[in-house]
Amino acid sequence: MRYRLLEHTADAMVEVHGKTLGERFANAAYALFDQITDVTKVEPKGEVKIVLSAETREQLLVDFLQELLFIHDTEGLVFGRFSVETNGRTLEAHASGEEFDEDKHPKRSVVKGVTYHRLEFDDSKGTVTVLFDV
Repeated sequence: MRYRLLEHTADAMVEVHGKTLGERFANAAYALFDQITDVTKVEPKGEVKIVLSAETREQLLVDFLQELLFIHDTEGLVFGRFSVETNGRTLEAHASGEEFDEDKHPKRSVVKGVTYHRLEFDDSKGTVTVLFDV
C-alpha cells in the first residue's frame, strides 16, 4: 500500500508508506497526483528531473511536492511514476508522465498547495502524513 486517505473536513490528508525515505517521498508524490486524477491511466511518455536541497526533510518534502504541482500547473503534465533518492536534506527525483488529457485523465480534485499543517514523519512506522489544500 502506497498511501491511504485519512479523514479530514475540508482538505485531502494522506498517510504515505515506504521502507525508505525516498520511497515515502515517491509515494507522497503518487498520492498528490492521485488526488488530481486516476494515476493508473497516466503513461510514462516523458520524464522530468528534480534536484532540490533544504534545511529539513519536512521542508524538502513540501518543496518537492510544490515543485511537482508547479510543473503540473504551468506545463499541464501529470505524473504516475516516481523515483526519489534523498537523505532528508538533498533530493534527486525523476517523475514520469504525460500531458494532461481530460478525455483520458478524469479530474478528481484541484490541489492548490501542500501545507506544513499536520505534516508528520513517523520513522518507527515508516509513514509520513501530508495535507493537500484542495
